[in-house]
Amino acid sequence: MSTQTKEFSKWRSLLWPIHKFELKKLLPMLLMFFCISFNYTILRDMKDSLVVTAGGSGAEAIPFLKFWGVLPAAIIFMLVYAKLSNKLSKPALFYATITPFIAFFAIFALVLYPAKDILHPNALADKLQTILPSGFLGFIAVFRNWTFSVFYVLSELWGSVVLSLLFWGFANDITKVTEAKRFYALFLTAANVALLVSGPTIRYFAKIRQNLPADIDPWGMTINKLMILVVAAGIVISICYHWINKNVLTDARFYSQEEQSTSKKKKPKLSMKESFMFLIRSKYLGLLAVLVIAYGISINLVEVTWKHQLKLQYPSSNDYLAFMGGFSFFTGMIAVFTTLFLGGNILRKFGWKTGALLTPIVLLVTGCAFLICVIFKGKITAIGTFSPLLIIVLLGAVQNILSKTCKYTFFDPTKEMAYIPLDQESKVKGKAAIDVVGARLGKSGGSLLQQGLILMFTIGNIAPYVAAIVLVIVAAWMTSANSLSKLFLEKSAESTDEKKPEAKSTQPATSSS
Repeated sequence: MSTQTKEFSKWRSLLWPIHKFELKKLLPMLLMFFCISFNYTILRDMKDSLVVTAGGSGAEAIPFLKFWGVLPAAIIFMLVYAKLSNKLSKPALFYATITPFIAFFAIFALVLYPAKDILHPNALADKLQTILPSGFLGFIAVFRNWTFSVFYVLSELWGSVVLSLLFWGFANDITKVTEAKRFYALFLTAANVALLVSGPTIRYFAKIRQNLPADIDPWGMTINKLMILVVAAGIVISICYHWINKNVLTDARFYSQEEQSTSKKKKPKLSMKESFMFLIRSKYLGLLAVLVIAYGISINLVEVTWKHQLKLQYPSSNDYLAFMGGFSFFTGMIAVFTTLFLGGNILRKFGWKTGALLTPIVLLVTGCAFLICVIFKGKITAIGTFSPLLIIVLLGAVQNILSKTCKYTFFDPTKEMAYIPLDQESKVKGKAAIDVVGARLGKSGGSLLQQGLILMFTIGNIAPYVAAIVLVIVAAWMTSANSLSKLFLEKSAESTDEKKPEAKSTQPATSSS
């Protein structure tokens, strides 16, 4: 083999470490994850635009929504999901979970938003605003625009439920550790490509008002078009899941039928109280929960401060959404590069611990730098056509892009890999509690802190206190990641030893593509 051929083969194995026979399993999962991430980006940008730019609302509504709306909804969902997981098959549980999301987003575009003036209690909200202190403006906004609040809650849950719980739970269930080291970085690449596609799509429909007659509501038209795409992508997700169950999980090269039936027999039947006690007794899951909660608190504290500055710069709903579309595009562009060239390679060369520590380090450095700029906002001078406010908005965008890039490239893969060595009971019950309630508790915990700060100092003056809290939270995050890395290595070694005899008998003969 020539030197050039060896070099090409080396680079191909780094960028595409997949065997030909594995495409049958990998490609539908990539499409499935692409569609989930596509919807996640649209819903994330849309929910913020709806709530922040709505009449009588602003970024101060977000902490109230996350604590009083998202957290209770996540807890209720976990209770229902745990009950259904004991009664339904895995495919039936998947469809029963994703269908209500798809149905609601269709109903919101067709019924709820067009009827918002009738459904929203604006008169009562105005009366409450004259009675209650100014610090309650966010809480009143949640009540005033209740249909937008419900949209916000379900959009938030899409990330925790469909992305984290359904997809990653499914992937962890049917993927071996040896496959995960090669597959998971590619899954994240698909997610980042989805950002590249969804970002321009959002910007295109956000600017649709330029071609509409004066009597047409441009914001309503934007919502209508984007929700059509969300529903269509949801249908594709369900089709991919059905195809994988029918054609991949029946193939012995990818999934052992004996393991599948054993897994069904051993399906945990714990009550909710027993599930929580199980998590409390597990140091491994406790440390993993700290990582998820710490990320939620940290990113939420910095994001709300940035979104307040963003609302000041772009008060119009369409302009705000157009900026968020561009933000998503650049996040995807940078994340694709880092995931493709750094993500999998860093995990393979430097291990789980390095990958797990990169996100808190980047979030700490960039978050504190942004917050310092907000604190000393009055001392920033304009640069050409860039006003001090626009400079801060762009700095916040850079901070958010880098933090989210690290999340997609390092935090998500390391978090999901941590579930793989666990037994079936820990995967099902532990993942539901950590990914749904843990993630929401992190964001809601940050929201509760912000509510107190906003009530005492108003949203424009909380940056110094936010910076101090972020320092403490990230320190706890990094300490937990260091401890979890030792347990992960131990459990991975145990899991590998247990599966060695089976691996020798079922390993297929393959050739690289």
